[in-house]
Amino acid sequence: MIPKTASIESFLLKRKKISGEYRPPPDKSITHRGIFLGALSHETSRVQNPLTSGDCLSTFRAFNQLGVKITKKKNEWVIAKGKKSVLTQLRELSAPRAALDCGNSGTTMRLLSGILSGQAFKSRLTGDASLSKRPMKRVIEPLTKMGAKISASKDGTAPLEIAGNPHLRAIEWKSGVASAQVKSSILLAGLFADGKTMVIEPERSRDHTERILKSMGAKIRFKSSGSALVENKISIEGGAILRGLDFKVPGDFSSAAFFIAAALIVPGSDLTILDVNLNPTRTGLLGVLRRMGAKIRLESVREESGEPIGDLRVRYSELNSTEVSPAEIPLLIDEIPVLSVIATQASGITTIIGAEELRVKESDRLSAIATELRKMGARIQEKKDGLVIEGRTPLQGAIVQSCDDHRMAMSLAVAGLVATKWITMIKDFNCISISFPSFWQDLKSLER
Repeated sequence: MIPKTASIESFLLKRKKISGEYRPPPDKSITHRGIFLGALSHETSRVQNPLTSGDCLSTFRAFNQLGVKITKKKNEWVIAKGKKSVLTQLRELSAPRAALDCGNSGTTMRLLSGILSGQAFKSRLTGDASLSKRPMKRVIEPLTKMGAKISASKDGTAPLEIAGNPHLRAIEWKSGVASAQVKSSILLAGLFADGKTMVIEPERSRDHTERILKSMGAKIRFKSSGSALVENKISIEGGAILRGLDFKVPGDFSSAAFFIAAALIVPGSDLTILDVNLNPTRTGLLGVLRRMGAKIRLESVREESGEPIGDLRVRYSELNSTEVSPAEIPLLIDEIPVLSVIATQASGITTIIGAEELRVKESDRLSAIATELRKMGARIQEKKDGLVIEGRTPLQGAIVQSCDDHRMAMSLAVAGLVATKWITMIKDFNCISISFPSFWQDLKSLER
């Protein structure tokens, strides 16, 4: 078990390179969606290579409470065949006897809200202290317009009380944020609606929900190529009969990003990352890093279970600064903390704009990034919607805070790899169990 305060002393004192081959943990977003959509099918579904992190287990437990039998087998979760509903043509769920605890998982709470909005019973969604501060109005408003009755705290946060309606209305919703969670919540509710539900996003967000729904036979329209969407419109017809799932979860790009960053900034590093998800709605970081001069090569690119996957060879690189635009933010929203670490080691001034969404994640990540990296000597300015980072800056060891944010904890660990003089201590490091329980062991295994 990882202690609450974790030191990366061995990296700081020995200055070892990061090399070898590495297979990242399974994709968190796809694991979530495998459970959500497998639970709606009448047929048995199999999710191979699922991520067994805290967030995904919150989804797992919630569906158990809703009467869905999910069996854990060796490296596989089997979702038992369900009952056919005359009203919706979707699997019938059972009213929960107690509140559904979503833990720290915004994906669990927001996507579950969409499904529960189409049920013929009442339910209550709760979460931990961090999740209870995150904005839920962005799903409450469209789901209420569709016919569900949802109450929340005065500021629109959890706990949520949902009175479902199996006869939801189809709507056209123009979302104020490019959020895969918001989009997915509305699309899942759209399965229970009469007619075509449409979501229009200001920018493109990750499309795993759309890809899986299409593979299950839903009547859904979206563009999955690397080109821009026409007005970012996604539509779905209600009343689908969903086929069962049988797919393997690929490696998580967001988890791989920490190892990409480590290999790029630690001198002498040469790392090959195997079987990672290369969905273009997830890999915006690669485009930014290539502009900065990163030595990254794609190898063995292929498609499995509707998702492009491949290997990445990453070598230490002399990097230059860049500007990250608002249009790019949804495609690398989870990677901005570690990108900020990379930017401290790049020549020139890197600017990140249009990233105000980071203020409502597990922590206020804009504030956390600026505050904690400055403790290590970084020259970084916090703006209302972004960051200005001056490099190339020598980092020094320090006592820093994870802010109980898993991506902050891991980003600070990467920063510690190039710090000098003192040991870096990261407080409350065990929050990484939310998405990447083996991070510490995996990073240590790659030092050479």
